[in-house]
Amino acid sequence: MGRGAVSWADTLVRRKLSMKSSIVLALGCALFAPCWADISALVVTEPTARKQAQMVSRSSLEASLATLSGQKATVATTEDLTDAMRATRSAGPDVFIAPPQVVASALAHGYLLLGSTEGEDQYVLVGAARVASAAGMRQGRLYLPQQDSIFTYLARGMLTANGLSFKDLRQVEHARYPQAGLTSIALQQSDATVTLRSDWEAWNQANPGLAKVLATSGPVPGGLSVAVKKDLPADLRDKLGRWFATSAPTCGLKTVALRTDLAVYQRVAELGAFTPTSLPGAAVVTAADVKRLQAQGAVLVDTRNDKEFQHRHIPGALHVPYVEKSLKDVAYEARLDDFAGLARLDKSAATIFHCNGAECWKSYKASRAALAAGFAKVYWFRGGMPEWEKTAL
Repeated sequence: MGRGAVSWADTLVRRKLSMKSSIVLALGCALFAPCWADISALVVTEPTARKQAQMVSRSSLEASLATLSGQKATVATTEDLTDAMRATRSAGPDVFIAPPQVVASALAHGYLLLGSTEGEDQYVLVGAARVASAAGMRQGRLYLPQQDSIFTYLARGMLTANGLSFKDLRQVEHARYPQAGLTSIALQQSDATVTLRSDWEAWNQANPGLAKVLATSGPVPGGLSVAVKKDLPADLRDKLGRWFATSAPTCGLKTVALRTDLAVYQRVAELGAFTPTSLPGAAVVTAADVKRLQAQGAVLVDTRNDKEFQHRHIPGALHVPYVEKSLKDVAYEARLDDFAGLARLDKSAATIFHCNGAECWKSYKASRAALAAGFAKVYWFRGGMPEWEKTAL
């Protein structure tokens, strides 16, 4: 999906105005407020819902958004959930049409919820018949799709509810399609997986006695959810809300029913890969602390990728990217990651690591790497860019 992720990102980049156009637009905005640039949307789908994505007509959606906004519209699609989650935290599109965990992240980073295309779903942790209970999964093998999949979020939540973490398992296999998890159990290649209750019930009828439900999730918004940037003009947000509620089927989407239960999205977000709130050996600092420490000579290290750093960064930050392939978990395998840039840093200097906030693990892992390498003083700015921008220091 690397190529697909680049293509949608490049598409959004290309929508930026030229310098000359920006000057003209700025003059126009000054005279005829409100004014905004062209509008962009990202359609994100779980790999298991590929048919849902194929039904969406990008050209029709672009035409509709252009008509609503009076501006050029760009629509892109992706199945790369990790890249989509990154987009919610750093200069993402104006509109997200995405699974609930992606929209849950967007709601914490400057977006408003319009609604979802389906009612609530329920997911189940299914284990082989030989597994006594969810707690009995300790040292077991778990089959899951992508790390940022809704299935993975809910697996983490259901294990946590039973006193387990991914670190307590012998193996967590991240593949692509969640339906294959049930087959993996039948072939005794895995001990458990997470799937939709409806998919489990159909599979269990055809394969009785091979597996059983170990745990059940709470309610999860079904289908695709839609969120828009808060800083879009209010009249445009209203137009978008009415269009998604009435005319979305003209583009292959189901109508979006208004949702006011933001708490369910918050619960989904908290089930996901939030970093710990503390790190033994390091001091967790706030944006105000970062500013103070920088003034005292501390080195601020930005561990995000090149695109994110080039788009915006904290003044004075040194860019040392952490290339992450390991689990978003306290029991990650550091050998899977690449943080070669750590060798360029001065171990004797007070060093602050940050990335894209509480949901981003790169700075947590970078801080641990620095501690293991013997850095004298390590600070972890857990809130990262979102907190820095919110405090406007």
